[in-house]
Amino acid sequence: MTAEQQKKFAYWQKRTIIATMFGYALFYFVRKNLSVAMPALSADLGISKADLGIFLTLHGLLYGLSRFVNGYWADRKNARIFMTAGLVLSALMNIAFGCQSLALLLGAAWVLNCWVQGMGFPPCARLLTHWIPPEQLATKMSFWNTSHSIGASLVVVFCGALVGFGWRWCFFVPAAIALLGAGLLWLALRDTPSSVGLPELGEDVARAKQKEDSAEFRAFLRRHVFRSPAIWYLSFANFFVYIVRYAVLDWGPTLLKESKGLSIVHASWIVAAFEIAGIVGMVAAGWATDRFFGGRGPRTCVVCMTMTALFVFLFWWLPSPPIWLATALLMGAGFFIYGPQALIGIAAANLATKRAAATASGFTGIFGYLSTIVSGWGLGWIAHHHGWNAVLVTMLGAAGVGWLMFACIWREKPHGYDA
Repeated sequence: MTAEQQKKFAYWQKRTIIATMFGYALFYFVRKNLSVAMPALSADLGISKADLGIFLTLHGLLYGLSRFVNGYWADRKNARIFMTAGLVLSALMNIAFGCQSLALLLGAAWVLNCWVQGMGFPPCARLLTHWIPPEQLATKMSFWNTSHSIGASLVVVFCGALVGFGWRWCFFVPAAIALLGAGLLWLALRDTPSSVGLPELGEDVARAKQKEDSAEFRAFLRRHVFRSPAIWYLSFANFFVYIVRYAVLDWGPTLLKESKGLSIVHASWIVAAFEIAGIVGMVAAGWATDRFFGGRGPRTCVVCMTMTALFVFLFWWLPSPPIWLATALLMGAGFFIYGPQALIGIAAANLATKRAAATASGFTGIFGYLSTIVSGWGLGWIAHHHGWNAVLVTMLGAAGVGWLMFACIWREKPHGYDA
């Protein structure tokens, strides 16, 4: 690139990172609002924890499938259109959810929301791998991944205040914010560097314009995604990482309210603290991966899962810790569990290269959201029949198996561009 092109590229790279962070945080506004509304929704409609767990499981399974299917399409479509449309549709499904009183209609609205939510991350994976060189991806995409925690922490605090006016407001107000944000996202985003007159990263123009619906592309997907042992290990690891993460995100407000006697407002703040610690943890994990491990994300993940297991163990083992200590322990778990949560997608994108980044991230995402069989229905059933201590033991076991999956790919190369 010429000096002028480099300056223009740096501007659009920064703009793309910030715009997609903003947009993806808003996807959380119209997804994680449900966890705060659940206690009031349950009291209003008489739904048990086990039934709520089934609801969360269906949500996760559909969302995971949607991320995979939409990942395939996002690799071949305009990411700007794809992401904006997904956010608009999700906001509309939240409005529909808030207008319903029958359980069947509530379920139908949320099922549709689960599907369109899968249109959020895949276009981001496509955009970021086109705008960020692979040797910078761990650091910059870990920073980008803070959008998960920014969105989730803001919405649990925001809805913790709104739920006092009725659980329906937890859906109406975030939906209105998401609709406004979708308009800003449309104005801010562009697709690939070539769409603004810049050369593509690391490939010539002819290859950049190659049709991606060819037999060659499908063979590339088989080789770099579906038959890659490393992608499979990352996918199974994602299953167990998400059990720990979603145990706190989905059940945290209810757990803290029932086991610690906290108000839903205070419980929401503690879950927000878990997310805020995760913001710092993601950035630190990305920096450590590039600085100490040469871009090899699984090595950082081994360290992170060790520390996650330690903090979950202490939270479970210490008898009736004071609230400040319980908060600190959950923040420690959040700091370390969000490293792997961010790095799995980065490692998958790098190994699959930018040609199949969205497909690879969607594939690993399926396993993450399959985990809602455990984190949703499973933990709801365990809490109902055996109490919250048994839930924490399950989280500890999940952290241990996740550690083993990452340890199996300790020696894996940092990316697939030289394959």
